[in-house]
Amino acid sequence: MDSYDLVVIGAGPGGYVAAIRAAQLGLNAACIEEEKALGGTCLRVGCIPSKALLESSERYWEARQELGRHGIKLGNVELDLAAMLKRKDTIVRTLTQGIESLFKKNKVTRYAGRGRILAPGRVAIEGDEAGEITAKHILIATGSKSAPLPGVEIDGNRIGTSTEALAYPEVPKHLIVIGAGYIGLELGSVWRRLGSEVTVLEYLDRILPGMDGELAAEALKTFKKQGLNFRLSCKVTSARVDEQGCVVDIEGQEAVRGDHVLVAVGRVPNTVGLGLDTVNVECGPKGRIMVDEQYATSVPGIYAIGDVIGGAMLAHKAEDEGMACVEQLVAGYGHVNYDAIPGVVYTQPEIASVGKTEEELKEAAIEYRKGVFPFVANGRAKALGQIDGRIKILANAETDRVLGVHIIGPRAGDLIAEAALAMEFGASSEDIARTCHAHPTLAEAFREAALNVDGRAIHI
Repeated sequence: MDSYDLVVIGAGPGGYVAAIRAAQLGLNAACIEEEKALGGTCLRVGCIPSKALLESSERYWEARQELGRHGIKLGNVELDLAAMLKRKDTIVRTLTQGIESLFKKNKVTRYAGRGRILAPGRVAIEGDEAGEITAKHILIATGSKSAPLPGVEIDGNRIGTSTEALAYPEVPKHLIVIGAGYIGLELGSVWRRLGSEVTVLEYLDRILPGMDGELAAEALKTFKKQGLNFRLSCKVTSARVDEQGCVVDIEGQEAVRGDHVLVAVGRVPNTVGLGLDTVNVECGPKGRIMVDEQYATSVPGIYAIGDVIGGAMLAHKAEDEGMACVEQLVAGYGHVNYDAIPGVVYTQPEIASVGKTEEELKEAAIEYRKGVFPFVANGRAKALGQIDGRIKILANAETDRVLGVHIIGPRAGDLIAEAALAMEFGASSEDIARTCHAHPTLAEAFREAALNVDGRAIHI
């Protein structure tokens, strides 16, 4: 029976990063993954393939709709969907193979199969490499899966999740998206750009739950201009397939018909079959594993990170938790600053956020000042032809420490990194305002927003 210092169950962003970091720190590490390809949902059927399609569809949309403004005239622009999907698959395959190489480089042992905890320090492998291994420490990093919706049965064809929506063999005539969060809006944008009629159904009275309300409202207006249809405050009761296509029933409202349905109502922890009941690991609502500040579960020697423990279900959060957990095991210290974890919606324009929203600050009765700067007043944004959106900085009214940054506009996903770094080091809006930013860049808008916290913006 093989024995290890650490066995990680799950090779998604949290799991494979934890295994590699453990090996770097001198631990004999192994990782169990039931999927043939490493990388988890994010790399195989989530973050990476969706961003590949977002990029390709945006290029197609620009060629058809936008390049004329730049003085570029094209002939008949045609879509080769098969080539677009092949490019996406190639990117995914290259990156999953890269993780295999990293495992070999760092001497992380990979087991193909599903891991099931038999007892503290003992894990069974079910599948291709069936057997049993032992470890001083066990780390659960099995991620999440698409949340079900009562009354809606996934058939993996007409009615599916994001996995199916990443590989439609042809452009749907009418795609119905249930859920106006990150996933629904991103994939809805992809197929809208490629020619679909897209209808987004949302239970709440707004899109992007949890994000800054002001930015979400501006995003809604922008998405409507792009041709996405929205029906808010509607409760989906069922979705079915008949001879004419798909039918989505809504409580108290007219049903919606289309030819494909994407169910994107969130995700739930993927903890079924791990043997948690066998060893009495304490779990909370929806199967979430309960952990302390060191990511330790209720059972000594068993830890958990990422989507299975709740909080923001983001790949980079899982990565940070994986590193912090392993560093605590080896060095006694590891830390994740949950106030400085950014989130990005990769639509056009991009939407990014880090820290507290205005709604959260008001609810907590925290006094704050706000600085806003629009991209329409930024020279680089004008040159790009992408002037919609703004940057908002929220700073503590007493200390001036930055509490939150919210961006809607060009390359917001890249710009938010400066905000996250500033918050990680406890920067004030004055610190940002006094930092020289290159001209002409989009980042200048960030500095101007910081200046505007004190009413000192120069270019508006």
